[in-house]
Amino acid sequence: MNSKLKIAMAQISPVWLDKSATLKKIEASIKEAAEEKCELIVFGEALLPGYPFWLALTGGSEWNTDVNKELHAHYVNNSICIEKGELNTVCQLAKDYSIAIYLGIIERPLDRGGHSIYASLVYINEHGEIKSAHRKLQPTYDERLTWAPGDGNGLQVHPLKAFTVGGLNCWENWMPLPRTALYGQGENLHIAVWPGSDHNTKDITRFIARESRSFVVSVSSLMSRTDFPKDTPHLDKILKNAPETLANGGSCIAGPDGEWVVEPVLNTEGLIIHTIDYNRVLEERQNFDPVGHYSRPDVTKLIVNRERQTTVEIN
Repeated sequence: MNSKLKIAMAQISPVWLDKSATLKKIEASIKEAAEEKCELIVFGEALLPGYPFWLALTGGSEWNTDVNKELHAHYVNNSICIEKGELNTVCQLAKDYSIAIYLGIIERPLDRGGHSIYASLVYINEHGEIKSAHRKLQPTYDERLTWAPGDGNGLQVHPLKAFTVGGLNCWENWMPLPRTALYGQGENLHIAVWPGSDHNTKDITRFIARESRSFVVSVSSLMSRTDFPKDTPHLDKILKNAPETLANGGSCIAGPDGEWVVEPVLNTEGLIIHTIDYNRVLEERQNFDPVGHYSRPDVTKLIVNRERQTTVEIN
């Protein structure tokens, strides 16, 4: 049974930019997954406290406007400082229920001064320990107006039963070298997190699975007009241009042969549960292994800097 892993994909919406209320939804999902005997639960990119949808809806690139300043400040105030223990309840649930967790957060780290924010993918093991927090290397397009670029410290993999698990945020999954950095450390279960929508997950999930001969679990959030709290700053301006559905889900799983195990699930909130078998990885690695027998490190080799970046070093 060590080769089998029961996974819950938590396709849920945030209580947008309300970290306390969103944490409660996350905690409820963890408990539900534990009741179903799941061993890993995955949440979407930036779920805690939500994706910065306002940037595309309110003229996010306009310089020095009250709308952008006030929404950004509201976002920072609802972001997560790991060093202050703001994930302690989530870690305790992981320990209590022996369930591993991948959680997409907006991180406000003290090692970068505590004012800039990062789209981070946090891995908490089944003992309740935070083992990595991967800050998105390159925010995408308008995300750069609110998120800072991360570093390579979180390009790490982790043991989970027979599997070796690693993960990337959203369009990082299109970056060949970060993928390779995880493959080279033995990854065979790849976690790809997204803010939502099958237009992101339907192609890349199967592609990474076939390229790596690994299982790929893509997890997205949901977001609709009704998920914006009424006390959101400048809500009238956001809703003026917002479609009814901003993120339709699309969570899915592809097997090591690149075929669907769970096809993208749309517009359905809740847990999507499936059990995968590590032996399928070994079967597909027989004919292709991108960092093993089908690699040529004497010709091409990747160098990875995993040092956590900081502006000040105190000696």
